[in-house]
Amino acid sequence: MRSAVFTIFKKELARFFGDKRMAITTILLPGLLIYFVYSFMGEALRSQFSGSDDYVPMISVVRLPESVKILAGEAGISLTEIPSEKIESLKQQLTEKQTDLLLIFPESFDEDVSKYDAAAGTKAPEIQAYYNSSSTQSGQAFAVITQLLDSYEASMINKFDLIGADLVTEKDLAGTVFASMMPMLLMIFLFSGCMAVAPESIAGEKERGTIAALLITPAKRSHIAVGKILALSIIALLSGISSATGTILSLPKLMGNAGDTFNSNVYAVKDYLLLGTVILSTILLLITLISIVSAFAKSVKEAQSYVTPLMIFVMLIGVTAMFGSGPQTGIGFYGIPLYNSVQCMIGIFSFQSEPLQFAVTIICNLLYTGLGVYLLTRMFCNEKIIFSK
Repeated sequence: MRSAVFTIFKKELARFFGDKRMAITTILLPGLLIYFVYSFMGEALRSQFSGSDDYVPMISVVRLPESVKILAGEAGISLTEIPSEKIESLKQQLTEKQTDLLLIFPESFDEDVSKYDAAAGTKAPEIQAYYNSSSTQSGQAFAVITQLLDSYEASMINKFDLIGADLVTEKDLAGTVFASMMPMLLMIFLFSGCMAVAPESIAGEKERGTIAALLITPAKRSHIAVGKILALSIIALLSGISSATGTILSLPKLMGNAGDTFNSNVYAVKDYLLLGTVILSTILLLITLISIVSAFAKSVKEAQSYVTPLMIFVMLIGVTAMFGSGPQTGIGFYGIPLYNSVQCMIGIFSFQSEPLQFAVTIICNLLYTGLGVYLLTRMFCNEKIIFSK
């Protein structure tokens, strides 16, 4: 058995790696594309919504009160006083994105504020602010001034101060971020890698007519199925590792300023070994499922269309990682194929992995893979399926 399985295993690897273009596009290209696309997206979003760090907003003020002038000076905000005659021209400049913000204070603002009593039911002094939300700089200027004036308003009736201290650790922050995002991304990447190679190996051989020559060899049908699944799993694993690496490296750039507050160095070697074991067992199951579906197809194109519903199902399972506050605690959830892998990944990334949950996940994935191999073997023995045209 070992010799026959190893022969099929080598044949599949030689077929795949013999085509350099296929090897590059399946293994290297996904990781590189993900890294560059995610990095570009992060930089583009940052430049669109954050603006330049050294940019000084152009803020014009009509009837600038002394109190606000002092507060702005302490905050390092530059305000330009203008006469009321220029209000209309400043509004036009805002429309044309030539300036950032126009503030109009009422006359005797400081005096009105000091006399204002909310309990009396009188109208509070109003400040008019004009800005252009389609301009990043204008929106930033409005946000800065809003924060400044809100602080000034709060200080007028301030009775006590609340000083908050965030005690979150880098480990907890990284666990929260990775546990919500990486299981979904990994499931998509792993399925994509499996889908790129499995239909070509099963349906492709049917389409080319070479599977007949393979099935008449002395090797048992079960050995052929095992050899193919093992070889395809290695290839899909390499593709998944490439995609996951590109994602992890580009994640800080994709998340902008928030990406500077966490890193993947908080995970130990044990965590990576556990994750690798879960990924490998998941790939074995995915390859088996896609191979079974591909065996019904007459061509690679037809196999890919058959696999599409399974792809949507896997994506939906991956999305469940974004909901909830951690992995499922019930041991029964870890017997559900594919869903158990997602929950196990959540536990590993959030540092809440339990040995029993991990063991049940691996055993169930291997058990389902074994059942799939048996079904694929029976399909290889069915001439109506294998030689269908």
